[in-house]
Amino acid sequence: MSKTVRIGCASAFWGDTCTAAAQLVHGGALDYLVFDYLAEVTMSILAGARMKDPQAGYATDFVEVLTPLLGDIQRQGIRVISNAGGINPQACAAALQAACDKAQTRLKIAVLLGDDLQPQLKQLQGVTDMFTGAPLPPMCVSANAYLGAPGITAALELGADIIITGRVVDSAVVSAALVHEFNWSWQDYDRLAQAALAGHIIECGAQCTGGNFTDWRDVPDYEHIGFPIVEVSDDGQFTVNKVDGSGGLISELSVAEQLLYEIGDPRAYLLPDVICDFSQVKLQQQGKHSVRLHGAKGLPPTDQYKVSATYPDGFRCTASCLIAGIDAVAKAERVSQAIINKTSELFSQRGWAPYTEVNIELLGSEATYGAHAQRQDCREVVVKLAVRHPSKQALVLFAREIAQAATGMAPGLTGIVGGRPTVYPLIRLFSFLIDKSSCELVIDVQGQRHTIELPASAPLVTPAAPIDPPKPQGRADASVPLVKLAVARSGDKGNHSNIGVIARHPDYLPWIAEVLTPQVIVDWMSHVLDPVHGRVERWYLPGSHSLNFLLENALGGGGIASLRIDPQGKAFAQQLLEIPIAVPQHIADQFK
Repeated sequence: MSKTVRIGCASAFWGDTCTAAAQLVHGGALDYLVFDYLAEVTMSILAGARMKDPQAGYATDFVEVLTPLLGDIQRQGIRVISNAGGINPQACAAALQAACDKAQTRLKIAVLLGDDLQPQLKQLQGVTDMFTGAPLPPMCVSANAYLGAPGITAALELGADIIITGRVVDSAVVSAALVHEFNWSWQDYDRLAQAALAGHIIECGAQCTGGNFTDWRDVPDYEHIGFPIVEVSDDGQFTVNKVDGSGGLISELSVAEQLLYEIGDPRAYLLPDVICDFSQVKLQQQGKHSVRLHGAKGLPPTDQYKVSATYPDGFRCTASCLIAGIDAVAKAERVSQAIINKTSELFSQRGWAPYTEVNIELLGSEATYGAHAQRQDCREVVVKLAVRHPSKQALVLFAREIAQAATGMAPGLTGIVGGRPTVYPLIRLFSFLIDKSSCELVIDVQGQRHTIELPASAPLVTPAAPIDPPKPQGRADASVPLVKLAVARSGDKGNHSNIGVIARHPDYLPWIAEVLTPQVIVDWMSHVLDPVHGRVERWYLPGSHSLNFLLENALGGGGIASLRIDPQGKAFAQQLLEIPIAVPQHIADQFK
């Protein structure tokens, strides 16, 4: 039999379940165990933690989860790769080394350095935001380049058992292992694209094994949901599976939702080592919980890294309180506006600036649906009142004045959820591009440093032109909601939201595409799109019979900069699934 490599992913974000690593180590028959902890939001949180404590700034979960498994990992020869280092990977490695020493387990730990650009930010010239063109802010609390796989691969070649990185692209922890195991060339772009696809499918943990799945009623045993394993062959093709007996499910649709998750243009998914074209990727069910993927194509990468910096932009405060009883929505509207009006007057009297931003959402009145909300007769709503101001002092006053509403405004206010709200610094994201030569990649293996040279890449090639979806044949004389014809998932990229829509059957796709034009999405999601800079792009993926939408400037700033209840667009797909789709009667009859 030809060689295959089994890689399991035990974490999708910092704060994921503590049970996945043990499940995979004890039942996964793994060659590699990988962890993904970092998101744009996470980096700013870790930066804040390091400002308070120089030894902080990494995902402490990693050390806690791995410590009881160190003996099993050593006995089984499993190699571990994780971006748990955050903005302080050497502190993470030191903590894990202490755990190894205590357990008397000898494992070689390597650290990948080179992503942290904070020390040289002031020397960079002409840096502007890649989306808005704005200049670099005067003070940033973090600045990290999205590195690729070569540094991790070099650490594996140096014999590392555990590799800890700072910011790398999420899929790199998988790609690096595959390049190392199969000795692939860095110019074999189709294989690198397949490797990136394998990493992309499992980087969000249980999101491909039934988590966050449209057909959630079909997913068994959330309590013990299986985390994903890819089994990859030398040609780059792979299957997705999970530990036998674990919960969840793996189907073509559950995996396809993850295929489209947060990829933007599927013909040009930009990574440091390869530009991926996922438009022709095909998914085939291989068994009850196994799906095979093939068809990714690759092009040479650019000579730049994307860098995500974070910077403080004033302060934010969020208060929530329950209002119950007759006309709860009307009462909540009046109370929330009265609080803003009163505190605005107090600001003016003190000579303070007005609020920079105010966001009022009445949870329970279908606030996330905008004009499509159907419930205005609720007898209980939660008022979510989020505000932004350049001065912390002003928001401390806001937080104090909310309590008076309980005795001095409308009846039915039961109290502030969680007590008086806290004022936090508001952190914004600033993304820019930088020449790869600006980053010096170094592998630190137990105090010995090795400088890593990036592989040469071929000249850039223009991605293929987009393909239009097929036109429907016949007459549409009935209508069904989109959810009958498709599954969908949404997520975020900075201030943009990505919504992937996958047809349940190839025959449905033409009818879906006929209705779901970019303009229809603009109209349906107008309540979240920026009125000036909001726009929608659409791409067709013939391999998976799907459409991918990018809603630009749709998240109110995105991440922890957004004051909205859904700052990452996680519920956008749920709203889209209610759009009526015109279809022939014979298709509509299938759902009676």
